[in-house]
Amino acid sequence: MNVKTTVIGGRRSARLASVAAVALLAGLLSGSGSAAKEGGAAVTLAYDCALPGGTGRVTVGVTTAFPASGTAGTPLESGPVTVDVRLPGADLAALLPAGTEAVASTATLFVEIRQKDRSAEARWLDLPAPGTEVPAEGEASLVHTGAVPSVTLPTAGDATFTAGRLTLRVRPVDDSAPRTGQETGPADIPSLTCEPAGGGRALLATVPVSGDTPVPWPSRTSGDDGADGAGGTDGAGADPGDGIAVEPRTAAAGNEEPCPVDPPTGAADWSEAPKPPAGAEVMEVDIPGGGTFGCAYAVGMATVHKLNGAMIINDPAKKPGLISVLANVHRGQRAANAEGGYYLRLDSLGNLKLPDADSTFLTFGFQPVSAKVEFENGPLTISTGNIGMGSGKTYFATASFKQSLRLHDVKVNGTPLDVGPECRTSKPFKVVLNGDFPKYVNVFGGGPMNGEVEIPPFSGCGTGGEDLDNLFTAAISGPGNVVAMNQGMTCVPSDSSTFCPPTMPTLPGREEPTG
Repeated sequence: MNVKTTVIGGRRSARLASVAAVALLAGLLSGSGSAAKEGGAAVTLAYDCALPGGTGRVTVGVTTAFPASGTAGTPLESGPVTVDVRLPGADLAALLPAGTEAVASTATLFVEIRQKDRSAEARWLDLPAPGTEVPAEGEASLVHTGAVPSVTLPTAGDATFTAGRLTLRVRPVDDSAPRTGQETGPADIPSLTCEPAGGGRALLATVPVSGDTPVPWPSRTSGDDGADGAGGTDGAGADPGDGIAVEPRTAAAGNEEPCPVDPPTGAADWSEAPKPPAGAEVMEVDIPGGGTFGCAYAVGMATVHKLNGAMIINDPAKKPGLISVLANVHRGQRAANAEGGYYLRLDSLGNLKLPDADSTFLTFGFQPVSAKVEFENGPLTISTGNIGMGSGKTYFATASFKQSLRLHDVKVNGTPLDVGPECRTSKPFKVVLNGDFPKYVNVFGGGPMNGEVEIPPFSGCGTGGEDLDNLFTAAISGPGNVVAMNQGMTCVPSDSSTFCPPTMPTLPGREEPTG
């Protein structure tokens, strides 16, 4: 790799700082790689589900990545799992209010782990599926993706993972009318309970575990009520007395606050939303009550075109931040019989406080370089809706906000590189993301959104008379930088039909294929 450096001020120290800065920029926005996928499993299973019209057969595809082997006493980490539930569109429609066009869902799969005479049950809990169109005919495919708990085996021997009962929660996602959080219809939709066809369980994987000495397990603490034991109702862990430990679930439980964030502030800006066809005026109305409060996770990847690198945004493997949401604070609407035809736009306001992104990589003769990137975001507006009626209806989903980037805590080979406290983009830049129906219907169902941004020049970089602005600008600034985000379903504490606590979506590009 040939790197051309610039000498600033003619001093040796400035030259060293310049070289270090270029080394940093060569990998600044390269995210950490995911764990290697080894013992991949992709199986197709038949399930019998209790449908409104009686027991019905559905097809379930389960895809994940199990480790090729394990060690006693060390957690086995499986990759993200995809549970693709395929059922007749007519059966799905029968569960929903009449006229529902799209649905969101979560799935929970019960998995038995068995080693010799020991067994435990894990629950792959609340795996979310984004908005899915309800087909007029044929099959509906509800593709759920999410993380699964680790499992620790106490001794050597093959460990088998088998799929058991499956539960499915569905609810409509539709922009045909604003939600107030007071509807009762969706809450009446029953959960589907499905069992493997023919009884029993279906094998997902067998993982050999090495280790000569059984691992001793501590006794239960006085605060452990046993509800998470093998075969228990929470499925978050296994009974230590049986020797197999399942990672506890960390989601909010009991009376813990499911949305520990403040409501967003600021004003909605729908200027980036698609405009209606020319015609009669669109009525712009603030919705009474000021919107419905909720929260959601959004994770993503951002690339820098010049560096051909990517950075994880709001890394779900660390301490991701929540989006604070006021859903449907404003509405723009035009009647179907008005000149220009029907138009509906619902605007939601969000507060997107993201944790700093960490980047650690090797460059310049394998020197380790690390840095932090701070995101300074303005109010977030998510506009969803539709244009036209009937067969000519089209949907849209647009999110927009202003953002600045600040670089800090830069180290090269463990040695700090002082870029100063104000090394940031010289001005805020607009981020505009778009989602496609039915993957993104509205802020309640969430889903993927993508866009490109132009990063402005940098300013304020360097200390002691060393100006590093041009180096950062040359290496990072410019157009063509792709941003891909995936928003999980929104939890609305006042609405029992929403999915609380909020679900963690999968990083874009990390989804498992459905076999």
